[in-house]
Amino acid sequence: MSVLRQPPSSTRSVPRLLPLTLTNPSMVAQHTPCTMHLSILPPELACKLFYSMLDLSQSWKRNKWWLFDRVVESPHRTSFFARKTDGVESDKSWQEAAQYWYNGRQTDPPDVFPDVMEEACLYVENMVNREMEKRPRLPLEWAGRGSEGQIWRANVAASNCYEGTKDSVGFHSDHLTYLGPYPTIASLSLGTTRIFRLREVVPSEEIHSRRAQTFNIPLPHNSLVIMHASTQEKFKHSIPPQSTLDLYRPLFPHHSRLEYPSEPSNCRINITFRFYRPDFRPQSIPRCNCGVPTILRPDMKNRHDGRTDKYWWTCYAGAQKEGKGCSFWRVMDMKDEGRGPTISDVGSNER
Repeated sequence: MSVLRQPPSSTRSVPRLLPLTLTNPSMVAQHTPCTMHLSILPPELACKLFYSMLDLSQSWKRNKWWLFDRVVESPHRTSFFARKTDGVESDKSWQEAAQYWYNGRQTDPPDVFPDVMEEACLYVENMVNREMEKRPRLPLEWAGRGSEGQIWRANVAASNCYEGTKDSVGFHSDHLTYLGPYPTIASLSLGTTRIFRLREVVPSEEIHSRRAQTFNIPLPHNSLVIMHASTQEKFKHSIPPQSTLDLYRPLFPHHSRLEYPSEPSNCRINITFRFYRPDFRPQSIPRCNCGVPTILRPDMKNRHDGRTDKYWWTCYAGAQKEGKGCSFWRVMDMKDEGRGPTISDVGSNER
């Protein structure tokens, strides 16, 4: 008796790719649009900043938002800071933007950078600008006004505390609402080592020919990952739960405690320094039919020649209104919306 079997699929099966662990800066630069920098801060400053942010994190909150008709809570504590000046001008307009930084949900006004964060930020800015000089600039990046405008300045920072093995954050790309297209984000890690995971979003035209590659990057204390332009358009990132952790043992005592050595810690503090663009100020952000600021998303699946050309404004009120938003959706038009100048406006310096 013959056995009936399903005929072979006409579509070629694409093998799944195993995660690739990138253990050093050269591997990170080779496989991703990011760069990794070890021992970015003087050791005592890194330890002092860790203690300071760990103390502050006791009052940080786990953000809540609506998702599929239920309230969900972020599995880590988080907070947001705005610089005393916005990094370009001396007004305080980013205070308003910072209130909508997480999932479109209005939060309390942000604190300003503590002095120790301000000191660390100078080291971060120096490294970011050195690295940006080494790579081609993309057409929709901020071009600035005058020589000062070409310098990357952090004017806001999101800070996260991951305590223990279960604190985590799922795959996401950062909202571009105030960052604009092709942002550069500098992510500083302090405390215990955690895995930073990057997963490429495969363009629609390539989904039948290849699978997405996932990269695991262990981030030790006092390391910096710079997510260069195109990272948010091509990749999603996460901090996954881990089954085990190597505890962080500080080299210096806490500034307010006499005992030493200090107690080992199972916490990772992450500070992501960001440049909110002047041409994406809060007053310029469209509001949806719900009356709240929209968010800006890139078209990650329809890239051409490796670049994203389309971005759109969409309602995100559902994050705070019992999961009920509106149907607002509009393609961003840089020229009609009066944004820029961009690299394409002043002439590309690609080489």
